[in-house]
Amino acid sequence: MPPSEGCALCGSTWGNVWAEADGKRRFFCCDLCVVQYQNLVTRIKEATGWTRIGALEITGDRRGRVCRASQPGEVRGFLVAFGTEGTLRVFRELPSSS
Repeated sequence: MPPSEGCALCGSTWGNVWAEADGKRRFFCCDLCVVQYQNLVTRIKEATGWTRIGALEITGDRRGRVCRASQPGEVRGFLVAFGTEGTLRVFRELPSSS
């Protein structure tokens, strides 16, 4: 049974795919969302230099998503969009809102 918050990437509650991502077992609706989430986490870590993401909030849809990644004392925002195979087509850091 999916968790109430749904897929770690898109929030959907259908499907039944569980995969490890960023050191934690997470629910995904499909294999494509797993690939997209893992690619997103990898790219955020590259951009921030972090070894782990404390929290990741994702809003939006298949046309584009806004991601808010945080660690204690630091929050970074990104605009992302994925290609058909789960690769990042757009990855742009958003200006700080502080």
